[in-house]
Amino acid sequence: SRTAIASELAWQNALRADGAANTPVPVRGRDGDLIQTVSIDGLPAPRNIVLFKWEEGREPDPADPSGYELLGETAARMHAQVKAWNRPPWFERHTWDFETSLGDKPHWGRWRQGMGLTPEIEKVFERTVDLIRRRLERYGKAPDRFNLVHGDMRLANLLLDGKTVKVIDFDDCGFSWLMYDCATTVSFFEEKPEVPDLVKAWVRGYRRVAPLSAEDEREIDTFVMLRRILLIAWIGSHSETELAQSMGVTYTQTAVPLCESYMAKF
Repeated sequence: SRTAIASELAWQNALRADGAANTPVPVRGRDGDLIQTVSIDGLPAPRNIVLFKWEEGREPDPADPSGYELLGETAARMHAQVKAWNRPPWFERHTWDFETSLGDKPHWGRWRQGMGLTPEIEKVFERTVDLIRRRLERYGKAPDRFNLVHGDMRLANLLLDGKTVKVIDFDDCGFSWLMYDCATTVSFFEEKPEVPDLVKAWVRGYRRVAPLSAEDEREIDTFVMLRRILLIAWIGSHSETELAQSMGVTYTQTAVPLCESYMAKF
């Protein structure tokens, strides 16, 4: 909605104004509004659009763990800003909790409709999803754990411009667990052997800026698992996209050992 886009812009502007993160600067239209509504032949309804100023920079090197420390530092500053920020009364963003991710009201489609699901794989996922649900119920949604998050804090959404770090692509931002931001850093390769070390690098970076409890750190595995199954649901509901087709069945199949490892641990 127009209000949801205005809310996204309000948070980006507040992050920039509070010195918590460098974010893209929106450009006002000739009428002075940041959000423009346009109609184009072939689209059934008008679209709300925003133009941003061009940002220089490059993605951090994925092979360098220091990039993940930088992600952790950036997330910690953004989380601190969120905890102190008085949001506008009209602020409206969607919620990423269990129900809207893997439960009965999923934003990105149902995980059972993922590509390549067999009865055997479905049973493994079912047990995993139930364990995720129980752990998240126990973990809770206190404001210091569940608040406004970026929702897609991958290296691809950081720009390094000299010594300046910029955060882009806020379109998934909404209300979720703060540690979900850690899980998103390893999106699409959660099963890789280097992931535990990359998560540790993120935690190191986070603790340079803000405290992080042992319980919060311990639950990161749950959010990595939630994100993996959520992305399987996304691939199933976006099967027409190039990314979904490139990940497809293999992404579902390689999640099985990850599920088994998660269940063995917890």
